[in-house]
Amino acid sequence: MIVIVCPGQGSQTPGFLEPWLADARYASQLARYSEASGMDLAAHGTTSDADTIRNTAVAQPLIVAAGLLALGSILEQRRDAIGGIAGHSVGEFTAAAGAGILSDDDAIRLVTERGAAMADAAAASPTGMSAVVGGDETELLARLSELGLAPANFNGGGQIVVAGDLAALEALKSDPPAGARVIPLQVAGAFHTQHMAPAVDRLRAAAASITPHAPTLPIWTNRDGSPVDDGTAFVDLLVGQVSSPVRWDLTMETLGATGVTGIIEVAPAGALVGLAKRALRGVPTVAIKTPDDLAAAFDLIDGK
Repeated sequence: MIVIVCPGQGSQTPGFLEPWLADARYASQLARYSEASGMDLAAHGTTSDADTIRNTAVAQPLIVAAGLLALGSILEQRRDAIGGIAGHSVGEFTAAAGAGILSDDDAIRLVTERGAAMADAAAASPTGMSAVVGGDETELLARLSELGLAPANFNGGGQIVVAGDLAALEALKSDPPAGARVIPLQVAGAFHTQHMAPAVDRLRAAAASITPHAPTLPIWTNRDGSPVDDGTAFVDLLVGQVSSPVRWDLTMETLGATGVTGIIEVAPAGALVGLAKRALRGVPTVAIKTPDDLAAAFDLIDGK
């Protein structure tokens, strides 16, 4: 079973869309997404600097648009050979479009509202996120409770992203649990925690204006790794996910139990195949970073 995975925030780099925009088909597609988002995604994907595309309001629609470029080519040519799709955090919007729950344009409009709402919520207080690699999970969770921090992303492979007050994150870095390494992340707020509650309300209001459809591909949620066969239920999960932890570890456990035989990560790719190599050892992966990588994806799908 070949599964497509869609990355979350932090996977974007300056100029990463240049190879895609060299092809008129992708340039036209991105122009449509720019119109839907109300921002120049082509400029952000080619000439904007790292600080600009790190801005949550810019990063989220940019990442989803990039994923849809790659996803469209795969599904157009090999949809019947794809066993399912899943997205990490904001990547769930890419996955929802790939599964037919949302139209591409609705996914872009909705994720643009999500990015703006989360940016506004983050600006309300000085918060951030750090990746914790290694150490004992029980000990880490106890330490987080002491510091008033929260687990935000259970990524699997020995990595948990934690979030909260910047001073508390610095205290964790200075005195981490035994065997753990704390790496500050370049994000603007404590995503997937209670700090994002105002963004949930705003996104729910925006989601009320769209009509979800039943998925045409199997899709799994970040909430607990379970399959979801109702489009409206999946959109409800998308909304609530803004302030609840991402359980990518459980998503990968589900993929392993379901019999995944290959994983393809759409642009801007790299992070999720890295996690899969640790958590799903032996499962072949392809990271689609440029259009040139599509050939390797098709080879994996075709069993070559």
